[in-house]
Amino acid sequence: MCDIGRLQEYQVIGRHLPTEANPTPKLYRMRIFAPNTVVAKSRFWYFLMKLRKVKKANGEIVSLNVIHEKRPLKVKNFGIWIRYDSRSGTHNMYKEYREMSRTDAVEALYQDMAARHRSRFRSIHILKVVEIEKTDLVRRPYIKQLLTKNLKFPLPHRVGKATSKSVFAAKRPSTFA
Repeated sequence: MCDIGRLQEYQVIGRHLPTEANPTPKLYRMRIFAPNTVVAKSRFWYFLMKLRKVKKANGEIVSLNVIHEKRPLKVKNFGIWIRYDSRSGTHNMYKEYREMSRTDAVEALYQDMAARHRSRFRSIHILKVVEIEKTDLVRRPYIKQLLTKNLKFPLPHRVGKATSKSVFAAKRPSTFA
């Protein structure tokens, strides 16, 4: 996938097709991050085949829902466990992100993994995404530095708007005067 676009979180529930031997097969539920429903279903069958040996031809999707963020305007810390395939092997990893929603954190993860490890969307398996409620549980220093009390950021080169100036001027404006 070249451009994954904006991700959404889907809850996909599926099962093996009912047979005479097993008229009520077990349901399997997964939370999958994908750009659309087609990719979400495809990833569901990919993981179900690996985990439970249920093929798409022998199974059915019972329901597919989009999961929305409960508080999308609150900044939260997320811990994400992943497994990804690199050129040299398969690796497990834990990463932390400070974002507004789970989908934003996962998008940041995909961008980060592409930048640092050249890994593709298809080779990253998200195992678990957890919101870190307590600041004591944050492990990574790049997230801890944002949790200090009275955190301030510099505001360099602030240009004030002069009220007495005219709209048109004969010379180019200079803001460093």
